Amino acid sequence: MGTKLIGIVAPAARLDPLIAERLRLVAGDIENGPHLFLHPQCFLSDGHFAGDDDARARAFLDVANDPHFHAVWIARGGYGSCRIAQRVLSELNGYAREKLYLGYSDAGFLLAGLYAKGCRVAHGPMPADLARPGGEAAVLRALSWLNAADPAALEASLVDGTPAAAFNMVVLSHLMGTPLEPDLSDHVLMLEEVSEYLYAIDRTMFHLSTQAALRRVAGIRLGRVSDIPPNDPVFVENEEEIVKRWCGAAKIPYLGRADIGHDADNKIVPFGRR
Repeated sequence: MGTKLIGIVAPAARLDPLIAERLRLVAGDIENGPHLFLHPQCFLSDGHFAGDDDARARAFLDVANDPHFHAVWIARGGYGSCRIAQRVLSELNGYAREKLYLGYSDAGFLLAGLYAKGCRVAHGPMPADLARPGGEAAVLRALSWLNAADPAALEASLVDGTPAAAFNMVVLSHLMGTPLEPDLSDHVLMLEEVSEYLYAIDRTMFHLSTQAALRRVAGIRLGRVSDIPPNDPVFVENEEEIVKRWCGAAKIPYLGRADIGHDADNKIVPFGRR
């Protein structure tokens, strides 16, 4: 098999060109590593976004529909994927269904819709994680999985034959009931969050756990919930107590913790069965 070509696009916020340079150096040090193509769209700027909606959608389709690319790697999160997801999904060709798609956070809108269409997707590190402490390890983990399906990059609780999926809590809550919603029946669902008040996490878990579709999951694992702002007055529960309580009320098995989150230790969770 020849060297794999990985296309990088930014369906939400812009990628810092300095991060892109660091990424090229990190990838260049990998023996028999993949070739990276950073789509020029990654560096566009249109207010909050990496180019307007049309530019971001066209860039995603450029890479997804091109038979030369092995994988589509989401450059970073932020906000914006939901604005282009339905257009992108409607214009995918047969080559797009053969690729791997990797990202997390806001990219969950696209991952959900792609998974619903039968594509191979995974929740895991993105190039922008190079800006985090220890981020090089996260990027190397992602590249080892994209290039060689390295099992050491995977979240440790994954079980062969048991389907799994992973999402940012708020992203999953917002896509439930939309055309992007995938069927997660019998999946182990892993959830993580960042920069949300505990009361907001409680409200999100109310919405998720009361969805009839999510009550069909095999169970929920909680990843890291980081950078929680202080609540005034102090909230009565921590993040795990919140998730356990809502799981109990919905009769969804709570399965413990997962090694995922908005940090450099974020492990990879391929959707579906291994």
